[in-house]
Formats: sequence, structure tokens, C-alpha cells
Amino acid sequence: MIPISVCIIGKDEEQHIEKCLSPLAPFPFELVYVDTGSTDRTKELAAKHGANIYDFAWIDDFSAARNFALEKASHEYVLFLDCDEYLSALDTDALYHAVNACPIGVGLLLRNNYFEANGTPTNYPDRVDRLFSRKRFHYTGSIHEQVVTRDGNSPLYERYEIPLTVEHMGYNGGQEAMREKAERNNKLLFRELEKNPQDAYLYFQIGQSYNGIRDYENAYLYYKKSFSLPFHPEEAWVQIMATAFLNAMNHTNRSREAVRFFEPIYTYFENDANFYCSMGNAYLNLNPPKPLNAMAEYLKALQCPNAREEGANTFIPYYNIGLVNEMLGKPESALTFYQRAAELGFAPARERLSDLKIP
Repeated sequence: MIPISVCIIGKDEEQHIEKCLSPLAPFPFELVYVDTGSTDRTKELAAKHGANIYDFAWIDDFSAARNFALEKASHEYVLFLDCDEYLSALDTDALYHAVNACPIGVGLLLRNNYFEANGTPTNYPDRVDRLFSRKRFHYTGSIHEQVVTRDGNSPLYERYEIPLTVEHMGYNGGQEAMREKAERNNKLLFRELEKNPQDAYLYFQIGQSYNGIRDYENAYLYYKKSFSLPFHPEEAWVQIMATAFLNAMNHTNRSREAVRFFEPIYTYFENDANFYCSMGNAYLNLNPPKPLNAMAEYLKALQCPNAREEGANTFIPYYNIGLVNEMLGKPESALTFYQRAAELGFAPARERLSDLKIP
């Protein structure tokens, strides 16, 4: 067994902190909680669950707070969680085996991000860098901080999946909360941009802030700028940006531009169900549309390894395959796919079935 310290930073998180810490109780982890200025009961509740509490004066720098937590951890290997991430699955034997097999790499946990799409509660999964040796790695960046090596700040290091899943509730706060979060984040991001005006990652994250509040025009502009700058296609955030950029173009009547942009570089972003769905949407939005091209993308999404029965990357392709079948004059086939999407809880599919007089 490899001793592991679980590190968490937060402020005024009394609504989340117990749900974050209580699932960790059965496991032999050291709990390190760094508080950046809470005025509620967060620290009291964290202590109740056995966390070692440390105070850090907030200096508008998330990496500084995370690196402070690294210093306070007793063990070499650390696992970072956010307060609004709740552990839902963990195989400790497999976890220790994974770390032993790749001691100088970074472990990627599975995170299910919950949000609302078209009136339907759903989630999308992603993998994030969270488990590593604090002797080898630390954080950089004042906002949307990244794990980098201590001997060169390179983001290119060996990554491996760990058998640990968390449920992320950070996108469930409503549009006003998302707007406040976007404004806070962009304040720090624009400050970073002044120091590093050619950093593609910063433009990506600004685009993400705008995307989160459905300001797709500004999201498009910042994603486009990010794509114009040098970056490593192997980095996980680039795959996320590709899908987000596609969506922003689809939302701003730029689907023709999307197809022209991504068709030549398509192979870089294959094997991701969300990318396939967004590409399919682009083909459907063309004038005239290309329904067969769209159908091919949605079918790839359904066959993709990261498709999830409860995720938007499953019921959305079912629904859109129904739309394509209607466009092709195949109503019976359309009903089959609408019914499958409705079974998965997609409200627009139920509405379409109702419009077609199907109970």
C-alpha cells in the first residue's frame, strides 16, 4: 500500500464539504484541507471528518493554494479533489497497483460533470490529472491551474487512468452562479494573458468561461484564437476545446466554417463521442444539410468507448438519428430512435413522440 494524502482547497463550502469528505472515511488516506478565507462552518465540518486544517491567505492564485497544500501533505503521493466533487467509486487495490506500475506519471480520475441540457438533467464524463508524486510535480497558473513537472514545467508526461470516480456538481448552480464564476475566472485569466499573450491554454479557458454562460460569440472568438497559437495536440484540454469550438460555431451559424475547419484535422479528435455528435450537428446545420454525413457521425458516437447510457453523448445521437430518419422520409425508423432517446430521459424526444401522436 502506498500512503496517499488527499488534498482539498476551498472557501465557504459548507454545502459541499461533508459530501466531499464523508465518502473518503473508509479509506486510509490522510486528509489535508486548505481554507482560503471561509466565514461559514466549512473548517468546522472539515475537522469533524478528520481533516487536517490549514489556513492560506488568498492571493488570487489557485496554484499557490494548491502548492501550499502539497507542502502540508505528509505523503509523497497526493490526490487532489475539489469540494464539489464527491467520491462515488474506488478500487483501492487497483489504485495502488496503478501507481506502482507508473510511479513517475500522473493518474487521471474519472469525473462525471452534471448539468442541464435542453431541460434534461444530464452529465458528461472527462478524465482529469489529479494523482501524482509531489516530489516530481506541482501546479502552475493562477486560474485553471495545470499539473507540471518541477524540472521544466512540461505538460507532456505519462498519464494513466486510475479506478476512481467522482460526481462533479459545480455546474449545477444555475446561470447567475455560473455568470459570477465566469466573471471571477476571467478577471484572473485576463491578468495572466497580459503576462503570457501567446498562451493557447489561457484563450481556451476564457472561451470556456464564455461558453459556460452561453455567450457563444465570445467563446468562438477565444477558441479560434487558441487554435491559431502553438499547442500540443496530445494535451487533454485540446480535445475538450475541439468539441467546444465546434459547438460555438454551430450556435453562431458558422457550421460551414466548422466543417471546413475540422475536416482536414478530423483524425486528431476521433474516438470522442461528444466530438462526433458536434460534427454531426454541423453537417445537419449546413444549407443544404448533409444528413448522411450527420448520420455517420451519430453512429460513431454510439459506438464510441466513452459513450455512457445516461450521458448526453448517448441520448443526443439517438434523438438526432431520429431527426435524420425523418429528413430521409423514414418515419418508422425515426420513431425507434426517438423512443430510445425518450427512454434515456431526453425531454425533446418525448415531445417529438407526442407531436407524432405516439404515447
